[in-house]
Amino acid sequence: MLHFTPETFEKRQAELVRQMEKAGLDVLLVFRQETSYYLTGFDTFGYVFFQCLVFSTDGVLSLLCRSPDVLQAKLTSTIEDVHTWVDGPEARPVDDLHTLLESKKLLGKRVGVEYDAFGLQGTNVFQLHAMLSGACLSVVDASRIVTQMRFVKDDVELAYTRQAGKIADAMLDSAKQTAAPGVSDAEVMAEMQATNFRMDGDFTGNEPIVGSGNMALLVRYHSGRRVLDARDQLTLEYASAFRHYHACLMQTLFVGGKPSETHRKNHSVALEALHACRDAAKPGVAMGDVYEAHANVLKKRGLGHALLNATGYSLGATFSPTWMDSPMLYANNPTELQEGVVLFMHMILQDDATGAASMLGQTGIITANGFDPLSTQGITLEDMCVG
Repeated sequence: MLHFTPETFEKRQAELVRQMEKAGLDVLLVFRQETSYYLTGFDTFGYVFFQCLVFSTDGVLSLLCRSPDVLQAKLTSTIEDVHTWVDGPEARPVDDLHTLLESKKLLGKRVGVEYDAFGLQGTNVFQLHAMLSGACLSVVDASRIVTQMRFVKDDVELAYTRQAGKIADAMLDSAKQTAAPGVSDAEVMAEMQATNFRMDGDFTGNEPIVGSGNMALLVRYHSGRRVLDARDQLTLEYASAFRHYHACLMQTLFVGGKPSETHRKNHSVALEALHACRDAAKPGVAMGDVYEAHANVLKKRGLGHALLNATGYSLGATFSPTWMDSPMLYANNPTELQEGVVLFMHMILQDDATGAASMLGQTGIITANGFDPLSTQGITLEDMCVG
């Protein structure tokens, strides 16, 4: 089951060859699942174990994996040459990789490694680097090459992202219809996820953040649900993914009654900051300047102390443990936005003193005219009052 044409994968692989030649590399050892998916369609969570896609400028495309992923590669990817390593108390998959490289006459070459990969565990890094250092002409960290290629999306990727945005909007509709005093926030989460899956959405790169009461201040998933009070706050930071391409939304809903004055003030700041970021996000603008647009609003409104180190990040086809992609919206990031970049901007105000949460975030695509939000959901305070 391929979600892109074979020609698309061939085009991406040809571009990777060009980028590798520019970087002076003969071989790329792929450990990032996002890269394997981008280059071949390979769709798995088997990367939590040692898994390496060997890619060379002279045409080698070989996978080293555990046996459960042999059929996975056959049915989800364009990879034809698959090798396995065997589990055991003395298993050293790095040695199997050495054998594979030797069989493909890739030893003694200039090798790049995707060291920045969730599946490449520290023990294997030490073994891998020791093996390569003695067997290759040079070894460098090449973690960013394909990540940079993935930054700008093609038309099909953008279509998948837009579909994820439609699903995310429907999920918020489900949340608003469900959230009410006396209802568990578990029910809200259940209805949101049911909507996602009924619309052919995927599991996302990380858990959704759903918190009520004082837990609405959190921006990480936590275990344990609670019943909504007569007057409550409910923060939702979640995504849908379609063919693994993500679209995120973030809102604090105000349940059963009027928001407090602190909520009103902080929401107005978050809304102003979001509009400032949207206005700033245009092709050719540095990502750090988008962060500054948000920071300037918070400082002007007396909430400079509430600034976090980032106000969003790029999105794409990502896998567990996170949907966050690189690069991010942080101060002084020189990366320039381009048409076809997908960004999630989040305005996060956590007032620990009063317990008031005010969160607001949208995903959009950078176009020639600027930031095009995927969501049609309202973002005024009134739009977020439910139950």
